[in-house]
Amino acid sequence: MRRWVPYLYTTPAIVIFLLFFIYPIIYMIYLSFTSWNLISPTKEFVGFENYKSLFQNPEFWTVLSNTVIYTVLTVVISVALSLLCAIWLNRKGWIFRFLQGAIFSPYVISLVSISLLWMWMMDPQYGLLNWVLSLVGLPPSKWLADTGSALYSLVLVNVWKHIGYNTLVFIAGLQSIPKEIYEAALIDRTPWWRKLTRITIPMLSPTLFFLLIINTINSFQVFDNVQIMTQGGPVNSTNMLVYYVYQYGFDFFKIGYASAAGVILLLLVALVTVFHFKFLSKRVHYR
Repeated sequence: MRRWVPYLYTTPAIVIFLLFFIYPIIYMIYLSFTSWNLISPTKEFVGFENYKSLFQNPEFWTVLSNTVIYTVLTVVISVALSLLCAIWLNRKGWIFRFLQGAIFSPYVISLVSISLLWMWMMDPQYGLLNWVLSLVGLPPSKWLADTGSALYSLVLVNVWKHIGYNTLVFIAGLQSIPKEIYEAALIDRTPWWRKLTRITIPMLSPTLFFLLIINTINSFQVFDNVQIMTQGGPVNSTNMLVYYVYQYGFDFFKIGYASAAGVILLLLVALVTVFHFKFLSKRVHYR
């Protein structure tokens, strides 16, 4: 009987996982092969018609391109800036502790509040950002109202929100590196750039690997910013896969088509995650 006790303790967690994670995925895959408007009591089986329509729709490829560009830019910029901030803030003193708390504060603020704040700052006529640009002699930007800059504006907002979390995780990783290694490098008069590339980054590789995966998955799942700030516009330039699924599912009531797009998103996130573990994990140096 004792050997069943651990399984009894884990049963609630397993049931919740199966009910709220596995079952919705299976049901979404099933719906992707049907035609259903969310109201009709019957679901018509249509096979791969939803996937065929999805891949033949130019709008889907635009949305997929937006999602990939947004994810790559957000992850690369956020992780790189966070690493630089962590190296700078990893010092003793009250001013650095204060700055660590200040840079982390956007992460705990509601995304709705942040989106509304940035919408005001990016206003083409009365926004704070254009006023700052005018002070340095640069031309104003339309930010969210222009197809050429709207997507990059969303990247800016996302980087600003998550850079604090990434920075604190990096600082925790930096503080776990043995100081003796840097002392040996100091004795050998190792240049700072060589210490960064040969000591800091290799020793931070587990932290870097973790943040790359987390930031990539979060970027693929972006929804709130798009819903509040742009609604996928202008001219579909900021539409992302999650918002695309929401549109076709709850605005157009094409549940089968939306489920097919959701399956593609699931496969895309799974492939990227497998890529991280397959290739990047080999470069992780465990202490």
